[in-house]
Amino acid sequence: MSTNLQLLIGRVLLSIIFIMAGVSKLGAVAGTAGYMASMGVPLPSISVWLVIALEILGGVAILLGVFTRYAAWALAAFCVASGYLGHFQPEDQMQMTSFMKNLAMAGGFMALAIAGAGALSIDARRA
Repeated sequence: MSTNLQLLIGRVLLSIIFIMAGVSKLGAVAGTAGYMASMGVPLPSISVWLVIALEILGGVAILLGVFTRYAAWALAAFCVASGYLGHFQPEDQMQMTSFMKNLAMAGGFMALAIAGAGALSIDARRA
């Protein structure tokens, strides 16, 4: 299997969770903002829209391979921050597993940011 096809598959797998999460939040904006407030996120009624935009637009950017490096760095940072805020509870093994999954996704995004989207991407066509 070619490296470019492997990068495409990796982009698809990394993007799905964010696109789906962002779209699902559109149906529960108030509830998501309330959850964010309970975690101490500042300005949750504004922050929720920033999160939705990052998840959907960042996920689509990764999927299509457009502005891939920027989107990957942004989503890596988001994974670390949201993992810490939402899941870092050392006394709860399930939450710590979710935290570690967030860190693993951040690592995948960092690798993608370094490698780039590959030839099967809009970035490659623009170059």
